[in-house]
This record gives sequence, structure tokens and C-alpha cells, in this order.
Amino acid sequence: MMNIPLRLLRWAVHVTAGGLLVIAVLTALRDGNTMQAAGGALLGLLYAAGAPIGRWWPQARPVWLGLVTAGWAVLAVGAAPFVWLAFPLLFAYLDVLPLWGAMFGVGALTSAAILVAAWHAGELTLPLVVGPGVGAVVVTLLALACKALHAEMRERRPD
Repeated sequence: MMNIPLRLLRWAVHVTAGGLLVIAVLTALRDGNTMQAAGGALLGLLYAAGAPIGRWWPQARPVWLGLVTAGWAVLAVGAAPFVWLAFPLLFAYLDVLPLWGAMFGVGALTSAAILVAAWHAGELTLPLVVGPGVGAVVVTLLALACKALHAEMRERRPD
């Protein structure tokens, strides 16, 4: 029964990632940046490969996360709409990495998103710092709460 909300959250993250990616790709196409749009499509395929990789070859998940992060970084520097894909990536960090690595990754990814967004905007503003910072805290707390619920659910299962 508790598994349903966890599945819904996972799907919500994937839908959010897909929606943000579609918006970024369409914006790149509107602006005539076909290379960025193609890169966004490739990033979407790579992101979608995460689920099968996790099922068939779980040891490769950190490599997948590194490749997705590198693709995100290249695209985010190239076009501002790709910056906001960092938010669903935060969930991936918290899902794939051990807690210490996830916390480091969340901090680094959030910092990178703030810096790249400020670079695109031409200045560092309070909303560009507070927005991603608060988003990272909320994502982290939500992901940790879901992990705790999932662990409790496993403990309560009759063997």
C-alpha cells in the first residue's frame, strides 16, 4: 500500500524531467539552435535509459548518472532553459549514490545550477540563489523521507 505513493513520486519526477526537457528543446528549436535541441533529445534518451540500466545492471547506475550530469552541464552552459533540469537530477543523485555522495552531488549540482543561471542572466540575484537552494533542500528532505518510508515498508513485510 505504501509503495503506491513512492511509485507516484517516481513517476512525477520523471514527468517533470520530461516536461522540462521538452520545454528546453522546443525553446532551442524556436531560437534556431538545432544542435542544442539534438543534444537535449540525446540527453532525454540517456535519462530514459536509467530505468532499464538500474534493473539490468545496477552497478552501472553511477556511470549513467555521471553521463547524464555531464550532458546536463554542456547543455545548461549552452542554453538557459536546460539549467532547470538540475531539479529532477537531484532526485537521481539521492536515489543512485550513497548518502555522503548524494549530499556532495546535491550541493555541487545546486551550486552549478545557480552559477550557470546567473551567468545566463548576466548577474547573480537573490532569487537565483534562494530558488535553487530551497528547491535542493525540499528535494533532499522529500527523497530522504521517501527512502525512510520505503525502508519501514520493507521491515514490516511478513517474510
